[in-house]
Amino acid sequence: MSEPLNVADYAALAAGKVDPKVWCYFEGGAGDEVSLRANAAAYGRWRFRPRMLVDVAEVSTATTVLGAPVSMPLLVAPFAMQGLLDPDGEVATARAAAAAGTLFCVSTATTSTHAEIAAAAGNAPRWLQLYVVRDRQRTLDHLAQARECGYSALVLTVDMPRLGRRERDLKLGFQIPADLPLPYMRGTGVSHAETMAQHFSTTPSLTWDDLEWVAAEGGLPLVLKGILTREDGALAAERGVAAVFVSNHGGRQLDGVAAGLDALPEVVDAVAGRCEVYVDGGIRRGGDVLKALALGARAAFSARAIAAGLAVAGEAGVRDVLSILHEEIELGLALLGCTSPEQVTRAHVEPVVPYHSSPV
Repeated sequence: MSEPLNVADYAALAAGKVDPKVWCYFEGGAGDEVSLRANAAAYGRWRFRPRMLVDVAEVSTATTVLGAPVSMPLLVAPFAMQGLLDPDGEVATARAAAAAGTLFCVSTATTSTHAEIAAAAGNAPRWLQLYVVRDRQRTLDHLAQARECGYSALVLTVDMPRLGRRERDLKLGFQIPADLPLPYMRGTGVSHAETMAQHFSTTPSLTWDDLEWVAAEGGLPLVLKGILTREDGALAAERGVAAVFVSNHGGRQLDGVAAGLDALPEVVDAVAGRCEVYVDGGIRRGGDVLKALALGARAAFSARAIAAGLAVAGEAGVRDVLSILHEEIELGLALLGCTSPEQVTRAHVEPVVPYHSSPV
């Protein structure tokens, strides 16, 4: 293949480069992978409604998330164990995100320490994706380190009281290498399912009543990741969270749930402007980000696109993937007749209605 031109090219190169027993963890989903496929397919169910004769001589992709300025409404989603894809792992991703001027949300299952990531990211914004594990003192210690290292928000994952059945991992025998550094996660040298189930899954007893405890101990704005329904969106807003993150965990938890983009409109309606709303799942093009904005998201997150760049060329690969998506977002804004992300509205998209010819 020639030099990659888009995210799909990077994904194809990554699949050919990384050991299938490792790439399955980053590429696969749960069960029959219905929700995994739905994430990408959802964007094809919407088409653009561009406006013409608008002055788009100057277009800016810049926006803010929780008040922090970012270069574009595409942010780096948390994904675990990046050291499996590149020796520099999260440090490489942090440098690339900082260079692109966007935000990096760091997984609890990072293979780099928060101090290492902070040194690489500099003043660039970064959030911590958090699991409340069974040993609550471990969670408190983790929160303390995150505050000390300059994280500016907590992204609490709420859709993992138990690990989803990721059959692709099981079939190919994915295992966490014994020598892989996991500074905030216990358990090595055993299967992924065993490690996650024993040491890493969110405690099954976590409830809405625990949010106050997490927010108080964290001392940072709280974002809830894994919301898929209007009911939970409304509860989150009533509890005063800073943002709601619409996500089906990349199709890796409960198979058969809605795609992130499909769930987005009802969550946005339920939140009713009381907090910011984000979405992830299936982002492969800058146009996907613009459709998410049109349906009410403040910004969109991507993990698999970033993982592909990291696997192919480390920091340089992540930089290129972010540059490609940034250019696609900028071009898409101009062709929509918008000069900033804030100008993208529900009027800029419509559902695709299958064409049915008239009976003869």
